[in-house]
Amino acid sequence: MISKDRIRSFPKLRLWRYLPILIILGLAVHLLVPQITTLEHSWSVVKGMTWWSLILALIAQILSYLSNGFLLHSILKSNNQELPVSRGALIFVGSQSIGLVAGGWVASAAATFNWIRKSSRNSNIAALAGTLPSLMNNTALILVGLIGTAYLLVVRDLSRLQLIEFIIVLVFLGILTAIVVAAIQFPTATTRVAEWFSTRWAKIRKKAVEPKDSAIQIKDFVLAWKSLRGGKWLQPMLGAVFTIGFDILTLYFVFIAAGHRVSLEVLLAGYGLPLLLGKLAFLFPGGVGVVEGSMVALYDSLQVPNAISVVVILGYRFISFWLPTILGFLAAGYLSRSLAQSQKK
Repeated sequence: MISKDRIRSFPKLRLWRYLPILIILGLAVHLLVPQITTLEHSWSVVKGMTWWSLILALIAQILSYLSNGFLLHSILKSNNQELPVSRGALIFVGSQSIGLVAGGWVASAAATFNWIRKSSRNSNIAALAGTLPSLMNNTALILVGLIGTAYLLVVRDLSRLQLIEFIIVLVFLGILTAIVVAAIQFPTATTRVAEWFSTRWAKIRKKAVEPKDSAIQIKDFVLAWKSLRGGKWLQPMLGAVFTIGFDILTLYFVFIAAGHRVSLEVLLAGYGLPLLLGKLAFLFPGGVGVVEGSMVALYDSLQVPNAISVVVILGYRFISFWLPTILGFLAAGYLSRSLAQSQKK
């Protein structure tokens, strides 16, 4: 027989599990439904798209993910480990897909950590490989977001809501960066805070936790981070710059395919802020609905015809997000099988 306490816990568990999903759906409806009436006009844009530009967009996105592979390759190379760029790209796209359904960037970093640790057998390097790509990509994205927002503030008109959204995301990413810096400069104090937080978080979720795991993870990360001294961080950062650069190029080629050329400043103005909002993965996995709606609204304020912006953003998100997500699950399966087979030998 099920106890009364157990019965009382069911509604709370269900609410805790499904509330983020309801929030996501509500935001998606709020941001995307106003654009549905534009889809009729957008169909003529779709029929007139140039396919060679879409192929170039696909190539640019492939290069973007290969750049992430180069980022991981550079991290391991700086620590005298080998990782082919192609395999690094598979690890990145696979971890991103896992993070989408299993806990955002934390699950993504954990997946990268596990795959790198099993192949390199070095937990210090794996800790860095799991954390550094996200930090560097976010750094490059923040720089692009700052350039775009500066253009909106100086030349165009950035609404108060958009400015608030940008500030919130910037503060959030700043907090994450501060945590990383604190872990490097004050590992003992950071470990204590992490143990306290992980214990409280586990109690809220009613799951078991081992406080010493936090200490081990922070120690591994600090040791690995120190290995990047002496300019060894330059190549990984270059990989992050190329990652964001080729992703921007993807969006540009989709605009070209739709027959609408945009200037560099307009392209950047509508790119950075929405993707920064999408980085709030703990509430908006992959930025679904939020990225699309914010991009359409920004480009609309930048005088891009609504029918064109809807087609371009949906096409860009399919190439840069949905297609890699589907392929990422296939990559995750391949990586798991290949590692299992290599361990049997």
